[in-house]
Formats: sequence, structure tokens, C-alpha cells
Amino acid sequence: MGRSFLFMLVIFVLAIFAISGLMSRALSAAGESQQGGSLEIGRDVYHVRCAPCHGHEGKGDGPYAMTLNPRPRDFTLGMYEYRSTESGSLPTDEDLKRAITKGLPGTAMPAWGKFLQGDTLEAVVAHLKTFSSRFGSEQPLPVPVGREVPSSPASIEAGRVVYEKLQCASCHGTDGRGTGATATDFQNASGLPIQMRDLTEPWTFRGGSSARDVYLRFRTGLDGTPMPSYVGAVSDREMWQLAVYIVSLGRKPAWEMNEQELIAFYRSQERLVSNDPAKWGKYLVEGMGCADCHTPLDGKGGNIESLRMAGGTRFTAGPYGEFVTPNLTSDTATGLGGWSDEEIRNALTKGVRRDGTRMLPFPMPWTALARLKTEEQNAIIAYLRTVPPIHNEIPRPKPLSFFPYLWGKFKMLVLKEDFPAEIFPGNAGTLKGGQQ
Repeated sequence: MGRSFLFMLVIFVLAIFAISGLMSRALSAAGESQQGGSLEIGRDVYHVRCAPCHGHEGKGDGPYAMTLNPRPRDFTLGMYEYRSTESGSLPTDEDLKRAITKGLPGTAMPAWGKFLQGDTLEAVVAHLKTFSSRFGSEQPLPVPVGREVPSSPASIEAGRVVYEKLQCASCHGTDGRGTGATATDFQNASGLPIQMRDLTEPWTFRGGSSARDVYLRFRTGLDGTPMPSYVGAVSDREMWQLAVYIVSLGRKPAWEMNEQELIAFYRSQERLVSNDPAKWGKYLVEGMGCADCHTPLDGKGGNIESLRMAGGTRFTAGPYGEFVTPNLTSDTATGLGGWSDEEIRNALTKGVRRDGTRMLPFPMPWTALARLKTEEQNAIIAYLRTVPPIHNEIPRPKPLSFFPYLWGKFKMLVLKEDFPAEIFPGNAGTLKGGQQ
């Protein structure tokens, strides 16, 4: 009886261990299955909601990317600007969630908070992290947020002193709007042009506009941009004072102004335009997306940034033939360097080339640009004069012969076929040395 009891006890203990092992493996398998399911959900949501801009492989090269300024983030770099972590560190999951749910003001990144929540949001974040191997080998390093400095006339003045000490005006200007800035052209880590922030417009601050948000930009830096972290350059208290000063620069947005305030504001804008027409022209050119057509495409649908504004994008326009976008750089041989202001104006607003031939009203929208004010036309011309020269000889348009033209028009007007148009990658111009 004693031996039988002992034997049964041993069997019972072994059974418990066996069941425990099975349960452990089952729970582990269930966890892996759940994680796999979450990643699958995150991938599916990403491909529907995010890939049109960021690309299916997360490289920032989706079909809409070339039309956006700034360009969508390349997730494969594992480099993020708006974080609560040390310079060079990965963002936390909460940082990623904030960017997704709140969006990035001043960009095409919308706030997805009403549509992505809970487990679905977690799944999307998990999928984003699969694009960079950094998330598998590194951990985020959150910054210790120091004691906040309250806003007061004294702290604002102290922040102004820090602004001067760090020479912030060299990029942002003496007034935070770029006035007197000595550095005006900036690029990110991918070589894409970026715009320096107007510090008087807090609604465009992509990482948030509170003093804490602004403090974090000084504490963490904006990885992949010229904006550094100021750790070691000034004290933590000075960074808070600088944040308080930046917040104090914020002006009232136009949608909150009354009639008299709006009149005064737009008059001040006109004075700025007259003082720096090239800067205003750059704003107009970028806003109208001129570089999207006048910069040739690479094989992935993005622009070849080394040929920015040098033309060379080849496209067909149905029965009207084949065209290549002109070189808008200041090169005297192949660009606008040898053109007079009036010749540029005629092409811009009348569709008349330098040789007197006329452009179609598409894709060059000269009929719409004809409505630009004279000072806006002058500003655009002034800016185009500043575009660095690139020797890129552009071939003349190739219109279809008479009968193919008639057949193409017949298919469009009678057979009701869609207008056939196609844009081709690569540079159709000829660079110096005969290279394409």
C-alpha cells in the first residue's frame, strides 16, 4: 500500500510537469500566433492607409510621394525627427503613436486618431518597426525632462538671450520668420530640400507647440536635419527659457483675426515680398509644385534630386505628341540663364516659348498662371534666377504627324477613349559630357 501510494505520487508529479510543459508551449504558441495576427493586421492597415505615401516597403516612395512637400518619411532608415528620446536614439512606441494619431501639422500626414485606436494602432506601430533592423537591436533612450520654467517677462527675455547665444537667427532670422538669416537652403539626411520653420506660426510645429514640446526639440534635436540637440551647449534651464521665448513669438492665425487685423497682416506680407522677392518666388514655385514636373523621375517614381529643376521629364500627351519639360535652372546654355525677364514671363503666363512657338495649356498650366499678379510673376522670375545652373540640354517637342493626330483625336472624341498620357522615368535631356 505504501509503495503503491508512492508510485502514484510520482506519476502524479510527472503528470503535473508534463501538463505544465504542454500549457507553457501552448501559451507560447498562442502568444506567437496572437503577435503574428497583430502584425498581419498592422501590415494590412499600413498597405491601405500608409503605403500610398510611404510606399509598401516603407521607403517613403509611394505613388503620391513625389507630389508632397515635405516628402513622406523613409522608415527603413530608422531615423525620426519628433521624439522624446536622446539625439540619435529610436523613438518610443508612444512617440510613434502620437505622430500617427495627431498627425504632423504643415505636412500631408493627417491625424488618424479617429480611425486608428487600441489594438489596431498597436499593430500598425509594430508593423512600422519591422522596416528598420534598429528596432530589433536597440532600445529607445528617453530624455529626462527637467523642471519647466514658467513664462514671464524675465524668462522670455532670458530666452531671447539664449536665442542670440546659440545663433538661432542664422537659420530662423532675427524675428523668427527668416529675416536676416544667412543660411536659407537646407536638406535632410536623404538629400531632399526642407523648409526652415517659421517660429511665429506655432500651428505648423509638427512636434507640438507647447513649451514642453518646443523644449524637447532643443533637447532631442531633429535627427536627419540640420537642427541639432543643444545638450552640452546650454543648460537644461536655458533650453526651457529658449522654449518660453519661442512660444512668445507666436502670432494670431489669420482665421482668428478680425477685418482690421487681416488688412494690417496682409500689408505686412506685401512689405516682406517687396523686400525679398526671390524668397517669395521660392515659396510660390514650391507651392505650385513646379519641381515635380521639371525634375526627372527615378525608377521608383521619386525625383532625381541632383537634377532638381533641370527639366528632362519625358511624357506623352495623347494625339499631341511627346514632350520633355524644360530646364528651369540658371544655366546660360540650356536653362533660363540667357533668357530675359520678359521671355520668362511670356512662357509662364502666355505659353510662348523663346522661339515664338506656343505650348499646349497642359501639362504646363500657363492659362492658370496668367492670373498671377505682376509682383508674383516678378518674384518667381527672381527666384528662378537663383536656381543653381545645371547643363541639361532638352530636346524639342515631337508632335505627331497629321494622320496619327487625327486618329488620336477620333479615338478621344468619337470612340470616347480615355486621354492617353504617360510619364517616363529617367532624364530625357543631355547633360554636359553627353550623359543622359
